[in-house]
Amino acid sequence: MKSNSPFLSYMVEFMYSRHYAKSTVEAYCSWAKQYIIFHDKQHPNKLGARHVEEFLTYLVTKRNVAARTQCQALSALVFLYEHIINQPIEVNMRFQKSTRSRKLPVVLTPEEVRSLFSHIRPQFLLPAQLMYGSGLRVMECLRLRYQDIDYDYHALKIWQAKGNKNRVVTLAKELVEVLKHQQRHVNLLWEQDINNSEYAGVWLSDALERKYPNANKELNWQFLFPSHRLSTDPASGLTRRHHLDASSIQREIRAATKKSKIDKSVTCHTLRHSFATHLLESGADIRTVQEQLGHNDVKTTQIYTHVLERGGNGVVSPLSRL
Repeated sequence: MKSNSPFLSYMVEFMYSRHYAKSTVEAYCSWAKQYIIFHDKQHPNKLGARHVEEFLTYLVTKRNVAARTQCQALSALVFLYEHIINQPIEVNMRFQKSTRSRKLPVVLTPEEVRSLFSHIRPQFLLPAQLMYGSGLRVMECLRLRYQDIDYDYHALKIWQAKGNKNRVVTLAKELVEVLKHQQRHVNLLWEQDINNSEYAGVWLSDALERKYPNANKELNWQFLFPSHRLSTDPASGLTRRHHLDASSIQREIRAATKKSKIDKSVTCHTLRHSFATHLLESGADIRTVQEQLGHNDVKTTQIYTHVLERGGNGVVSPLSRL
């Protein structure tokens, strides 16, 4: 992410140096830019908590953003003042909170999932199948490492997901051979990379680098869905092979949706929504689905009961009995 503003450029470099995800860097810097523009391009160090409150209220009263969006903006500005301006502000501020209700998730029928998959190109099909078959978020899928597959128990190990939580999720037996083929592809690229003098190894967190100093060049730590080419790590300037970019998968899902003539707003996350709904529909316990999705609160998982034909409480309409 490039910016003509030295201040925002510094914020980008600061976040990358501390290994924030690309999506987080882009989101936080976008909110910082919007905040600055809202206050007539004044430097944030001349603004404070009152100005943050005004901006957050504006997001609700004028832009009608959802609660989650407003919460992300707040998180970005709290980060801005704590780490960039070095003048921390209170999280519990007085501003008008969004009351816009959460939308029901978009869910595909099993027939629509089959149609969608039939129109996804081979190089993107396996990630899509894992997002649906294991209920993964797109970045959880793309950050899978070579060693994160447990064939004996048909499971995937998800590390440091949203909220820095680890979990184990189900793996469809139908994907075993395809995953082994993908690992062979990773192996070939890895053999090519370690013979390249410029290759600095795969990215690892600071904690992992300290614990396993040689792991970045070991096969087990390579990304399961590697990029087609080597690139420069924006944080360190080193040559690495990153994982596929999320935007390429998102574009593929949109294109496949159009080809499938599915009249729904389908994203990568729709596959995760469909996984949860179809599990519940097949009789899975909601606590089991909660664990598979990695939700802290079962109330978050319960939203999927609302899209089932019989409703969250198993209510049958009296009209059906006539």
